[in-house]
Amino acid sequence: MHTIDFIIFLVFTLGVVVFGCSFFRKGSSADEFTSAGHSIPGWVVGMSIFATYVSSISYIGYPGKAFAADWNAFVFSLSIPIASYFAAKYFVPFYRRSGSVSAYTFLEERFGAWARLYASACYLLTQIARMGSILYLLAVPMYILMGWDIHMVIILTSIGIIIYSMLGGLKAVIWADAIQGIILIGGAVLCLGLLLFRMPEGPTQAFELAVNSPIGNKFSLGEFSLELTKSTFWVCLIYGIFINLQNYGIDQNYVQRYHAAKTNRDAKFSALFGGYLFIPVSALFFLIGTVLYSYYTARPELLPADIAAKPDYVFPFFIVSELPVGLRGLLIASIFAAGMSTVSTSVTSAATIILTDYVRPFFLGVRKVKDQITHHDPNDHQKHQKLELTVLRLSSVAVGLLGIVVAIAMLSVESIIDAWWKLSSIFSGGMLGLFLLGCIPQKINRLAAFLGCVAGVLVIAWISLADLWSLPGIHLHSYLAIVLGTSTIFLIGFLATLFIKRG
Repeated sequence: MHTIDFIIFLVFTLGVVVFGCSFFRKGSSADEFTSAGHSIPGWVVGMSIFATYVSSISYIGYPGKAFAADWNAFVFSLSIPIASYFAAKYFVPFYRRSGSVSAYTFLEERFGAWARLYASACYLLTQIARMGSILYLLAVPMYILMGWDIHMVIILTSIGIIIYSMLGGLKAVIWADAIQGIILIGGAVLCLGLLLFRMPEGPTQAFELAVNSPIGNKFSLGEFSLELTKSTFWVCLIYGIFINLQNYGIDQNYVQRYHAAKTNRDAKFSALFGGYLFIPVSALFFLIGTVLYSYYTARPELLPADIAAKPDYVFPFFIVSELPVGLRGLLIASIFAAGMSTVSTSVTSAATIILTDYVRPFFLGVRKVKDQITHHDPNDHQKHQKLELTVLRLSSVAVGLLGIVVAIAMLSVESIIDAWWKLSSIFSGGMLGLFLLGCIPQKINRLAAFLGCVAGVLVIAWISLADLWSLPGIHLHSYLAIVLGTSTIFLIGFLATLFIKRG
């Protein structure tokens, strides 16, 4: 790595950490840590939502997927407009009215504390898996670039992210996200332009080779059959709709951002802006992967066999071996921007959930559903604020450490995007179905909702373990775990309510 590249990368990475730490204020409250004092402009919140979407999973995983296969995974992005519309019209006003920074307070109101704990536990598992996936992808470029020990890169990167998330809270995370989002888009556009004009016969050759590849059209969105055992167009689309509705509807990352916006209008705008911006940018990453395939097909001598066998390594390898000095450092910095923004978001939101859904009700003696704490004694109130901030910061450290463990476990994974999508589908626990049960006008019996959750968990376990343990019966693609888990919880909960009433 050239000294100039290293300086650019180091200045950027340390700059983000210092910038995030600059938001640290003595005497700040838990509310400022978890919702940024409801003071962030809509476009900044929207950029933060976008940056949360575009993690290292997108920056490295999408090109790796397109390099090895086709654009089937892009179908996931096509489902986002549906979720964004529902978010702006229903979810944002709902959460802004609720007054609670926790996405799962509503479930406690409808079904009891067990529902809130179930959903928050699913969320924490999902975020830890996500952090591990992203931290692994952050370490890959530095491993290829400089031969640094990948375990050490994961650990040091995590420490930097934990520090500014812990000190600056959500305000630091959102503003850093906005800056990182702009940098990562610029880096990807530059890289695509360079790739296209480095083709031996010009940019058109990239598209000709991709369309006529041995496996078929590399721009294909997948088969349109109704088969449920493969990643067809319809399986990816349905998976995307359910995951994105869950993201916008009950994901703590998004709910906290709705609260951070200055006004209701800003919050609605942020939901639409962040989601719609992701569609062309994700297409950009898939296009990079497709052009990488064409580039190394035209010049196969440039790609070592060990790199070609690991599709997630191909884009970082191109950056290292083909980009000019200076631009190389910028691209590595932009990959770090993508990852750091998402990991910091997960750290802050997970810490918030630990405080609001576990520590407050069970250890601080606070059991009010709206998470509103009233203290008549000013000194008592101040003590509680300090204690809650301590809990938030210690939780940030604990979640970050768990993310490191998962990242190291990810080193043996072949395709990180496949691994992440499977884990997110399983760990979601179908909690979107529980949320939808709470939203319908029909009064759902609490026992019926609980039975629905039990049934949903069993369905998810069956889909997840069928292939692994060669269980008898129909084997479905693991992406469908969230689809069938959500549907089972909703249908069983609704039907059980009717049965209990008749009984």
